[in-house]
Amino acid sequence: MTEQPRLADADLAALVPEWLDWAATAKALGVTVGKVKTMIRDHELAAAVPSPGAGQQVPADFIQDGLPVKGLPGLLVVLHDGGYDDRECIAWLFTDADLPGRPIDALRENRGSEVKRRAQAMAF
Repeated sequence: MTEQPRLADADLAALVPEWLDWAATAKALGVTVGKVKTMIRDHELAAAVPSPGAGQQVPADFIQDGLPVKGLPGLLVVLHDGGYDDRECIAWLFTDADLPGRPIDALRENRGSEVKRRAQAMAF
């Protein structure tokens, strides 16, 4: 039996096609950088360092129509409650699961209930 790669070890730069720094995230959401920091702290968004020296950034796919993707904040809370950190949450959301497709795509297409169910199962 082969061991699954750990989410914490995922190459986020390879998984996530586009990243936004906090200033670009603030602009996309129409809020201040301070509000972006608060949103990350409150698990409305997640941020990670995609590559060495890059600084913390937010996946661009987390924002849709000027708001966090519907269902993302609740999903992030479930994953954090299960012991996952932001980096692991991002890796899971952008890994091609058996949904079909990536969980972030299901959320963006308003198919979040199955994603949330799987996250709840993982968290326990």
